[in-house]
Amino acid sequence: MIQPSIDNTTWKENVILVDADYIDRVTFDLIVNFERMIGRQIPKADMAKWIDCIALDGGMREGKHETQVILIHGKNKKGMDNFMPSTFDRELDGKAFSDSLGEFQISCVTVEELVSAEELFTDAMQIIANSADVKRMMIIPDAEKNIEQVKQGLRHADPEKHITVFSMQPIAGGNFRQEILGYSLMAALGIRGDEIKP
Repeated sequence: MIQPSIDNTTWKENVILVDADYIDRVTFDLIVNFERMIGRQIPKADMAKWIDCIALDGGMREGKHETQVILIHGKNKKGMDNFMPSTFDRELDGKAFSDSLGEFQISCVTVEELVSAEELFTDAMQIIANSADVKRMMIIPDAEKNIEQVKQGLRHADPEKHITVFSMQPIAGGNFRQEILGYSLMAALGIRGDEIKP
């Protein structure tokens, strides 16, 4: 059962679908590990910069594109602890920003009791993948819990669609392109490559 906010959406050409609770946890782990490794405090991740990095890794280039960003989060989560801006209802939902890649429109979707986070994410992903309006999808699932459902859900996706799945580790198999999630998060956290060279 999908929520009306996703089911009745008119989709843009580009869509970024995010398990917000998952990326918040991964970002916390990166902050803890890199603060130890490089010996300095790391600020919260810049949400707009992270979205830009995901778009670029997903194959987008400069232009007047329109992109929807869908953040799916648990009912008890009011915001993300490791990103700025972070509050779902006040700072993110319904907000937009523009830059050299075009306009990014952010929507936040709460997981209700009738469905699990994994089911909601997979249902939303399939609805977006089946939309004739969508040409490019960037998908950030909870790869620890949900990657098999994602692989199954994209098995019959239109080969003309440019679909990229982001995870911290390479994924075996799958009818999609892959990118490592950590690179975009490190950029959004302001961690420079020269800081982590041995």
